[in-house]
Amino acid sequence: MTVGVLALQGDYSEHIGILNTLKVKAAEVRTPADLKHVQKLIIPGGESTTIASLLETTGLRKAIISRARKGTLTIFGTCAGAILLARKVSGKNVPPTLGLLNMKIERNAFGSQLQSFEAHLNIKGLQDPMVVSFIRAPRITKTGWRVEVLASHDGYPVLVRKGKILAGTFHPELRGGTEIHRLFLKMK
Repeated sequence: MTVGVLALQGDYSEHIGILNTLKVKAAEVRTPADLKHVQKLIIPGGESTTIASLLETTGLRKAIISRARKGTLTIFGTCAGAILLARKVSGKNVPPTLGLLNMKIERNAFGSQLQSFEAHLNIKGLQDPMVVSFIRAPRITKTGWRVEVLASHDGYPVLVRKGKILAGTFHPELRGGTEIHRLFLKMK
């Protein structure tokens, strides 16, 4: 199995580092041709409007949507990646999304860079709480039918799953923990 990490912008190298720690074959994905060689894809945190623009210009937007709808691609979006997976987004400068996950998400809802914080999350399926970083984090304000909430913070979902799609509004890769990546790798 090869796990692709969208490497257009953002903290993709940190995700690749986690995958290397787990001894999982990782590949940077920058083109539709790169996407053809992966079974799973991580869409990292970064600037959602920039990533959305690059998805369009590279042709990856259509390729990701096509593979996801065919059921041949398992996806994990973190922070900006979660925004890009959402069907509906609110806030300033809303980017065009992939629309693959039936949820509504608000950009930068937890505040600016200065209001960034860490939190201990109890995650369904994991034995111990995990410390994660919220950096200019979005907030999931509504989930749709069959979207399972795996973790919440301050009464809002922060980690959700539906089928082959996992989305978190935080950065699990920044603290070096591998638990959520392991959860993603087990998804089929």
